[in-house]
Amino acid sequence: MTDPSDAVAERAWRNLGTVFHERNDRRREVTEALGMSFFRIKALRRIAAAPAPLTLRDVAERLLTDRPYATVVVDDLVGRGLVERTPNPADRRAKLVTATEAGRAAAAEAERILGTPPPELYGLPAEDLAVLDRIALHLLGES
Repeated sequence: MTDPSDAVAERAWRNLGTVFHERNDRRREVTEALGMSFFRIKALRRIAAAPAPLTLRDVAERLLTDRPYATVVVDDLVGRGLVERTPNPADRRAKLVTATEAGRAAAAEAERILGTPPPELYGLPAEDLAVLDRIALHLLGES
């Protein structure tokens, strides 16, 4: 016999998916605004957020991809003027990747778009928002 709470969890998950991915597709919005794939935007955001320059190995690890594909993505971002490669003083064979000023601005725009809550959240009563916030923190293990 199936636990009734399983069906409720599945419905809640499906409904959240509809609200956040179908009705308010921020990924589409950010790709249209920046004119590149979401994966490249993800790479740019990781590079711009790094406290120090990254190696291509670091970029690949942060993106959970292989180094050849990370190189393709970084090459594209370099071509767009959003990141730059500089020699790695610790390893002359390697390069370090950093965001340019334009890259940091594009990453900030991506963060702004992705961080904008859907209109449905603004319409909720304050007590419902507080409950939703508490639940989200619990799901993240931060409660």
